[in-house]
Amino acid sequence: MRRARRVLITIAVAAFLLAGACLVREWFALGRVVEEKFHRRPWALPSRVYSAPLVVYAGLDLKEIGFFERLARLGYRRVAAPVRFRGDYRLDPSGLWLDIVLHEFSYPTHAEVGRRLRLFLDGRLLRGIRDLATGEEVFTLEIEPEIVTSIHGETWEERGVVGLGEVPPTLIAAVIAAEDSRFFQHHGIDWLAVARATWRNLAAGRIVQGGSTLTQQLMKNFYLTRERTIGRKLREAAMALFAELKYSKQEILENYLNEIYLGQNGAQGIFGVAEAARFYFGKKLADLTLGEAALIGGLIRAPNLYSPFRDPSRALARRNFVLRRMVEEELASAEEAAVAEDEPLVLRDAPAGTNDAPYFVDLVRRELEERFGGKTLAEEGLRLFTTLDPRLQRAAEEAVKEGLAELERDYPVLRRESPEQRLQACLVALRPATGEIVALVGGRDYRISQFDRVTQSRRQPGSVFKPIIYLAALEEVQGGPHLLPTSRVRDEPFSWHYDGKEWRPANYGEHYWGEVTLRRALQMSLNAATARIARQVGIQRVVETAHRLGINTPLPSYPSIVLGSVELAPLEVASAYSVLAAGGVLAPPRGLTAVVSADGTVLEGHPLTIHNVVSPQVAYLVTNLLSGVLDHGTGRGVRERGFMRPAAGKTGTTNDYNDAWFAGYTPDLAAVVWVGFDHHDHLGLTGAQAALPIWTAFMLRATRGTPPARFQKPPGVTTVRIDPESGALATPRCPSVIEEAFLAGDEPKEPCPLHGERLWERVPAEVPSPPPKRRERAKAKPWWFIF
Repeated sequence: MRRARRVLITIAVAAFLLAGACLVREWFALGRVVEEKFHRRPWALPSRVYSAPLVVYAGLDLKEIGFFERLARLGYRRVAAPVRFRGDYRLDPSGLWLDIVLHEFSYPTHAEVGRRLRLFLDGRLLRGIRDLATGEEVFTLEIEPEIVTSIHGETWEERGVVGLGEVPPTLIAAVIAAEDSRFFQHHGIDWLAVARATWRNLAAGRIVQGGSTLTQQLMKNFYLTRERTIGRKLREAAMALFAELKYSKQEILENYLNEIYLGQNGAQGIFGVAEAARFYFGKKLADLTLGEAALIGGLIRAPNLYSPFRDPSRALARRNFVLRRMVEEELASAEEAAVAEDEPLVLRDAPAGTNDAPYFVDLVRRELEERFGGKTLAEEGLRLFTTLDPRLQRAAEEAVKEGLAELERDYPVLRRESPEQRLQACLVALRPATGEIVALVGGRDYRISQFDRVTQSRRQPGSVFKPIIYLAALEEVQGGPHLLPTSRVRDEPFSWHYDGKEWRPANYGEHYWGEVTLRRALQMSLNAATARIARQVGIQRVVETAHRLGINTPLPSYPSIVLGSVELAPLEVASAYSVLAAGGVLAPPRGLTAVVSADGTVLEGHPLTIHNVVSPQVAYLVTNLLSGVLDHGTGRGVRERGFMRPAAGKTGTTNDYNDAWFAGYTPDLAAVVWVGFDHHDHLGLTGAQAALPIWTAFMLRATRGTPPARFQKPPGVTTVRIDPESGALATPRCPSVIEEAFLAGDEPKEPCPLHGERLWERVPAEVPSPPPKRRERAKAKPWWFIF
């Protein structure tokens, strides 16, 4: 018996020691997990993609440019009383002024501290801006960028990480009152709360109250799975005890406030109090009122149940409960709580959970993944500042969507049943002077196809390549001869022999016009005349000119490239046209302006770089010719559809009718549209029929509310009145008169030999000329109009 007793005691002691050893091992294993999470950043912070700021200046129509919609999306709040807090704005009842307090915002190059400004109005027009603190006039105002989207990893979470010192005491008090009033007294487990919760749950016969502390909640949310077992609760308690032994209350609280789940924005989870303040109120933490802090504290228990977007009355009831708890725990005075209970619920407009500009975001992502890697973009909380204009992006998306629907309605043969086979289009818009990509639509539906036709496709540009030929012809090369807009060229069939081969350019429909001026050849998009000009200029010079304009695709030295037979990306075409719009300056297209780390360090700056690649005088001559394309040529549909601002552009159609283009620009916006099928199915439409309507619809929306700008004639260019048929100085007998631009010294000196010898009196270019008399034609529109 004694031997058996000793054996049992030995077994018991061994089991006890083994169990103790296992517990100790588990304790240290859990401790290592806690230490690892505290010493390493525990959150995967998505990179945020920011749009360009909205630049506001005198002369803008605030309603048309979407000013108030922009304020709503950024979380600004319209108030009736004088503005006090950042994000407030007030519109004078008489409509004479608008006061606004800007949000704080850290730009890559400077910080906006939250100035108080007054905008003077004349109806909807902005007349001026003044800083109310200094009284100084402000010439341009930047409204901070919008968050376009975030680049996530496996989980789609929005989180803002802040230090404990950045969290206002009122919010800390609200969280403690709502979730763990004895946080600063217990050591990870509140045994009184556990006993109280157990008693109430037994009395109710179900679980009606929990006893978890903030530390236990942090362990559960941070480190453990969502399983509901005794084992998990024991590990949670052990980890909470270890965390309290190892770390201070302040460190635990800071982690909790950054980790806690506080709601849902579509597929995105909202985590941390900083992100909650932005999502619900459009505010920084420091700007929260006591009532708003209490509402956030009340969300922790059940964020979707108490969401003020879902049920405002329930959210207010929960907020008021938290305020009463704060008074009970002496974390707020009764007077403060009473004032907070009377606060109206002022939320930001419920933000959409969609990924705007997905093709543009992919462009940015592809560029940055090469340098930073996908993991860094998804987890390091970078701030990516871009050139995207949200208003113009929406205008581009609407124009493409509506334009394709209109084409499929008017031309049933273009309809396809399979989503992957449907008619496609793309649109890209740039600021010519800076190369900033302000809008990019890579296809009709990103959900069906993520292939970006702006940057990843190569299609034959057809006649949109022709302005490069005319630019090369008009340029003076080392003082040698050059052509003039009034130079005459034969438009008739001919053979171009090269490398033992023969090429015969043909006009559309085999219609030829005999001898024409350069202006007429470009306006009517005459292939034979253009090819003759290119032969005179030389293919190598055409290729060199194209590369100077930003076309990086290698161009073969065979004649058919002059009619656009080489495949180019639409972004390259946009770059070339932007050079003309900018007066000969190449600003390479760019979508990024800066990359900033989570701590505010500028990792990459993308400063503006420009190159003078064409003389401003010759660029102006080409722009003047392309303006005629819109007024009298193949692009006349732009004017017929109501776009009357100064603009220039060119239609493009390939010989096989598979690709339709329109490329055009105003002084401050260049845009290119392509329409076709991905698999080179027969489109059967011209650029004027398929692409021009989309371009025009976009430009009408994009320029709405902004003052029109004119192309500025540079020094060294002379404008005179000429007869368009003879190219000589116009006389009173000329039936049609135009103002033509020439390089100084190239202007004609002799009167028109066809219509008499008396000259018009010279009129300065800035004085508008009387409308020219137009010759009556038998047909309303010439055959070439559709091209």
